[in-house]
Amino acid sequence: MEQVLEIVRQTGVLRPRDLDAYGIPRTYLRRLCDRGQLMRVGRGLYMLPDAEITEHHTLAEVSKRVPQAVVCLLSALRFHELTVQAPFEVWLAIENKARRPQVNDLPCRFVRFSGRAFEAGIETHEIEGVPVRIYNPAKTVADCFKYRNKTGLDVALEALRGCLRQRKCIADELWHYAGICRVANVMRPYLEAML
Repeated sequence: MEQVLEIVRQTGVLRPRDLDAYGIPRTYLRRLCDRGQLMRVGRGLYMLPDAEITEHHTLAEVSKRVPQAVVCLLSALRFHELTVQAPFEVWLAIENKARRPQVNDLPCRFVRFSGRAFEAGIETHEIEGVPVRIYNPAKTVADCFKYRNKTGLDVALEALRGCLRQRKCIADELWHYAGICRVANVMRPYLEAML
């Protein structure tokens, strides 16, 4: 059981399948929960009871449940502190032809990206010991313009303004990702007005 607790200390959030690599039976998780040495934070997710929970805890949980997805749009804006809005669900990008993950107990909203638009601009940040894939600020701004009908044009403009003011990226990066997301013509007048 000590080995299970050590694994949780290293990974932050543990899934039962993580124990398979060590040859440890999953029944130890229930025993540790009954003793109060582990805490079940979601379906198939376990943490130490005294673990420090940050404001981005939901991102760590979702990334552990759906590791192939990338945090995008409003959730990425919030992570990069480019918006004052606090989305009530985690926005996740999945590949266009990927199967939609079944995550019923966590508030998630899936958006489909394809090709370079999915692969470009991914950064990996560690949150509570969990590697979380998040789009960088410039890519997130371009995505907001691409999905302005879902998020709102005001959110895209707020993100663009915040990104330039806080110097999270430069104009060349914005143009690069606008080309990948095919929104260069949409972004051009707003970007030129702010420069």
